[in-house]
Amino acid sequence: MRTTASVLHLDLDAFFAAVEQRDKPSLRGKPVIVGGVGGRGVVSTASYEARRFGVHSAMPMHEARRLCPHAAFLAGRFGAYREASGIVMGLLRGLSPLVEPLSLDEAFVDLATDPDRDLTPDGLRAIAADLRAAVVEATGGLTASVGLGSSKFMAKVATELGKPDGVHLVEPGDEVATLAPLPARAIPGVGPATMERLAKLGVATIADVQALSERELVRELGKASGEGLHALAFARDDRPVVAEREAKSISVEDTFEHDLTDPAEIDRIVDRDAALVAARLGKARLFARTVTVKVRLPDFTTFSRSQTLHGATDSADVIARLARGLLREVDVRVGVRLLGVGTAGFTTAAQEELFEVEASGPVVEEREASPVRPRYEPRWQPGADVEHAEHGRGWVWGSGLGRVTVRFETAETGPGPVRTFTLGDPALTLL
Repeated sequence: MRTTASVLHLDLDAFFAAVEQRDKPSLRGKPVIVGGVGGRGVVSTASYEARRFGVHSAMPMHEARRLCPHAAFLAGRFGAYREASGIVMGLLRGLSPLVEPLSLDEAFVDLATDPDRDLTPDGLRAIAADLRAAVVEATGGLTASVGLGSSKFMAKVATELGKPDGVHLVEPGDEVATLAPLPARAIPGVGPATMERLAKLGVATIADVQALSERELVRELGKASGEGLHALAFARDDRPVVAEREAKSISVEDTFEHDLTDPAEIDRIVDRDAALVAARLGKARLFARTVTVKVRLPDFTTFSRSQTLHGATDSADVIARLARGLLREVDVRVGVRLLGVGTAGFTTAAQEELFEVEASGPVVEEREASPVRPRYEPRWQPGADVEHAEHGRGWVWGSGLGRVTVRFETAETGPGPVRTFTLGDPALTLL
């Protein structure tokens, strides 16, 4: 661990919901839930107003509707989220060249890269205060929680202790005492299955883990997990902040509102997803040596089949052809809930054009069961941005029965009026 609390962790508060409240004045101070709005939808983000009713991320959307029926349920606008994230990541890179994004709304920063920086507790708190103020100003009102610690683990723990919209610093030497009263689930990697095994040892808090020997933990969890858990319980974490993390795979997945059974439609989706994957490879200037398809059936059985190429490719046609071949070996007649196409094994050089890229390695198949995260998005999804020739900019409040209801407001206008139009109204444009 470091001798200063020079690792900063930033987490934008209720990010997706906060962006919606920023851009939709009528939703400010009210419960907002962002996620899949279809029958199989799950919650991506809930505003703090919605969390008071027990709504949380990864909850089935039907359960969120039961707990908080008066909330605004929105499908999400990822362009707006990416834009806001880019602004915040730019501010972080102004602090240090070592910024490690974990997601759109979360990142680590190594503050020790500047030898002239004041890394005393007061100096670090001032940095955090200035950063949070800059986030509010640059993003039009979004707030962030910031944690400071002597390692990545402690910085993230500090952020959780400072939420929402706060700063928390764990000074070097206080780590073990800070961790002790926290639940054991606060340690990364301690999920329900691990917690069930730890409960047999009488573990509820990190203090309980600290009271166990490393040998006891290894005996119960295995060598790697036991040693890792013991180290983190005592705040031993030497992981560096890494600015660029190498991509291990590039993939596209779709979860469907209704199970697919038409082979021609499935092939069309494979071709479309292969084209999207190829475009991402091209943008990253990478070529892939392995192609993968993922299929989830109605009973949640999931097949992942992959094959290695003789050479490497970024061709949509090659990826689609191999993906369709892999898919032929899965019986999809019962229906498909989820379908994905992916690539891995990256290189910066392609197969020479003298040869045709072909599959050469054996087909590797994995079978699993995992939760569904639907991505079905109807065209006039709630929350989507629209513009009307007469009324101006607004957002979709709801749609159905051939009509769409729009609230006309923006971040600058204040709460606006609601109007209903027939679908296909030439004056109304989906942005």
